[in-house]
Amino acid sequence: MWDPDYMNYLEQHVVDPPSDPDDDDYDDDDDEEEEEDNDDGVDADGRSGTTLRQVLYGNHRNDMNSVTATVSNQEVVDVDSQVSENDDDAIVEGGRESSSQATDNTGSKGGGTALKGGNDGGNEGELNMGDIDGLFCSICFEAWSSGGDHHVCCLPCGHIYGLACIKKWLRRQGSSKCPQCKKKCGIKDIRLLYASRIVAIDGELQKKVQSLEAKCSSLEKKQKAEWSKKEVEWKKREASLRRQVQDLEQRNHDLADLLEDTERTASGLSASGCNSRGESILGFDANAQFNMRGCSNKFIMQKDFQVDGARLFDIDSSGQIFVIARRLSGMGGAHVLTKVSLLSNNDKEDIWLPENTKAVKDLQISPHARLVLLASLGKKLSVLSTESNNAVLTYELPAAAWSCSWDISSSHYAYAGLQNGTVLQFDMRYTMRHVQSFSGLTCNPIHTLYSLLPKSSLSSGVRSVLSASSLGLCQWNFGGSEDRPYLIPESDEHGVCISLAFCKSSDDIVASYRPKIEISGDLDFCQPTLTAPGQRTRGSHVLYRKMGCTYKKLGATCANVSDIRLPKSTIIDGVYRNPVFASSDELTSELVLQELPSLMVVEHLKPKKYPIRDVKYHRQLSSGLLSCLTEDSLQLFTAKPL
Repeated sequence: MWDPDYMNYLEQHVVDPPSDPDDDDYDDDDDEEEEEDNDDGVDADGRSGTTLRQVLYGNHRNDMNSVTATVSNQEVVDVDSQVSENDDDAIVEGGRESSSQATDNTGSKGGGTALKGGNDGGNEGELNMGDIDGLFCSICFEAWSSGGDHHVCCLPCGHIYGLACIKKWLRRQGSSKCPQCKKKCGIKDIRLLYASRIVAIDGELQKKVQSLEAKCSSLEKKQKAEWSKKEVEWKKREASLRRQVQDLEQRNHDLADLLEDTERTASGLSASGCNSRGESILGFDANAQFNMRGCSNKFIMQKDFQVDGARLFDIDSSGQIFVIARRLSGMGGAHVLTKVSLLSNNDKEDIWLPENTKAVKDLQISPHARLVLLASLGKKLSVLSTESNNAVLTYELPAAAWSCSWDISSSHYAYAGLQNGTVLQFDMRYTMRHVQSFSGLTCNPIHTLYSLLPKSSLSSGVRSVLSASSLGLCQWNFGGSEDRPYLIPESDEHGVCISLAFCKSSDDIVASYRPKIEISGDLDFCQPTLTAPGQRTRGSHVLYRKMGCTYKKLGATCANVSDIRLPKSTIIDGVYRNPVFASSDELTSELVLQELPSLMVVEHLKPKKYPIRDVKYHRQLSSGLLSCLTEDSLQLFTAKPL
């Protein structure tokens, strides 16, 4: 709020006095007071219609002295609290001259112009009281200086004026108060301010500036993060494109080599390398070979365990050990089981088998406990503990056992395939003998057994087993009404079945065959020829899929198989996009991996020794483990699961 005396003083001596924003009736009061002033004809100073500057400093005009109103920062006026009245008068007179001279430069309406920039300017030319307080003396409306008679000063209340102006005001009769807040003060209370420049900070504007700066900083950080992210994506994309270019260049090179090899060996392949349907002897065509070469290997050999006389093996995942069936060298060599730690190949332990056990034909570790099931030519089915290394159960059999399997859904049941084509079911709770027996369709040995998961379509309590013999593939249902096995359609049309691989997660089945030996016209003999033993022969791999209680043939491919041995094979699930069939190739002495169901070759693994006695795949938490057993070594290949 402005002091009423001060407002009255401005109304009488200034053309456009500053308005009080809190006084709503200011205009009406102003009109009334003007009427009173007109009646008197003369103001308090005897000057009617003059400005405040004219009242304080007179009407002298001198353009050269107008600079005095804005004294430079180098001017210094020595004013203290004990200045004499004569000195004060001198300062006031000097200020009056400079003010009157400065008035000539601006015209008689200079005071009004300080408040208003003109009628045409509108709001753009107007200055509010806050701007005047920050830039000009509120008495004379001229800029103050850092020295001289218009030195910037303040009263104890804090309001700022020019030195000469406030002294002139305080000397007036009845005006010993601050013009703005009405607090009493005198000339002795004036305090000079020594500052190069005084600027009133706009708090709202400063907050807005800080907010905009923070927003700009945030946007810069966000933009930088986005560009960094895009840069990483671009680098990844560039690396991917580089890899693709390298793969294409490698494929181009491989294709050129393959074309050259094909042209060079075309005559030989056409003479002896294909069958009557034009299928390749290797089991895959040029496109498959090219596809295989262009792919990077998934499996990498990690370990190589040295073992002598190895025949079969299985993996005890709970105990992290391999159990290997071996026959020691020498005449009448003993048969032993050797436990090898997965963590250290130096950690080995032998379990000696009874002499009447004879050769072990199959070995399976229980998925439910640390037990080993052994099928041997000594007409025995044995159960051993891998913890105590002792026999838990031994069943006497009517014939030599060629294969065995634990029941996949129950820890009590086990199965044995005999040399005479019979399959027996055992219940570990009955230790005397088997609980059920089925005779086969022929007297050929059952060389492979797999327990099948129970299906809802079968009666409760029925347990099924998939078997392979030289005749083909059969399904056996124990606990049901059937008393004979079920022959898988078309499984007896491809020759002599020598191997079977089954994947319980995908129900894929791959059977390996070699051709039958024809004797005297219509007689088919199931045994291989005895001439040129150990040579490879052209056979086939046939893919089936179990669909409920039925089986469907999905495809077949040529393969190089042994003419005398019963090779082992397995199905790998979870490493490639589709399941992969792994089997040995007798021509190249390699372990060949073929994707299902296309049977396209995706990888070749080269064991250090040959022939391959057994192969198994086991999936661990951190890697897929493919184990390959030869007569004197066990090699481990690992791959990262999907």
